[in-house]
Amino acid sequence: MSATTTPNSATRLVVVSGLSGSGKTIALRTLEDLDYYCVDNLPGALLADFVDAVTAGPHGAHPRMAVGMDVRNRPEDLTRLPNSLAELASRGIEYQLIFLDTRDDVLIKRYSDTRRRHPLSAEGLPLADAIALERKLLRPLSAIADRVIDSSDLNVHQLRRLIATELGMNTGALSLLFESFAYKRGVPSDADFVFDARCLPNPHWDGKLRPLSGKDLPVREYFAAQPDVTRYLDQVRDFLDNWLPRFEADNRSYVTICIGCTGGRHRSVYLSERLAEHFRLTREQVLTFHRELE
Repeated sequence: MSATTTPNSATRLVVVSGLSGSGKTIALRTLEDLDYYCVDNLPGALLADFVDAVTAGPHGAHPRMAVGMDVRNRPEDLTRLPNSLAELASRGIEYQLIFLDTRDDVLIKRYSDTRRRHPLSAEGLPLADAIALERKLLRPLSAIADRVIDSSDLNVHQLRRLIATELGMNTGALSLLFESFAYKRGVPSDADFVFDARCLPNPHWDGKLRPLSGKDLPVREYFAAQPDVTRYLDQVRDFLDNWLPRFEADNRSYVTICIGCTGGRHRSVYLSERLAEHFRLTREQVLTFHRELE
């Protein structure tokens, strides 16, 4: 760190590691939604330089950072990581190492379902042997982890909730998750509120908009020009503005608001994103999850 740069007392670094297929990408996306500056597959040798670059400035340009580090790193960088973290701590950087683990049988099934290649399979190893070698290479990280999460029996939604609420990353304020979904695949089982958007105009019937999603500008412009969509959005927003404080008063830490439409691609995604934008103006921990787009 340069002599002119002093880490802010609130500077925080989260290192996300774990087995390939255990949910590291989901964890990083969750942290990104929580306003962490996230980088995946950062070479361990560059960790200190990354912290310096992101926090540069009189008050720390971005005091909350998260990096993904896994078996794609060089073995020597993984071995040196404990010393690198100790050095950062001596400079006033608060850090936490999260390690995601998963049973071998679950990992094998996930790779079978997704048909993705294991990072170590390029060496000609069978999948089971590649997983065993990965566990061995990551042992220096799992041994010093502040929190080991077994994601074997967690779905995407549950893992996001765990990262947001149980790892000491929140401030005690209510965390919100806006989740879009398709009714044809069922309502999410752990929803606190469910809003049905199937009554609204559907861009699916426009050939130019059909391949897009509610996050794309042409679809957003389409909905912004629809009075019914604007009225629906305003009324749902006002309802939540009025009633979410009651949940906070009842010591709730997490509320899931689910919005569904027929395909879970346009109306529900647009409304979830717009509501999240609104609540991020006044709240720190607002997440989105688009079930049918993942």
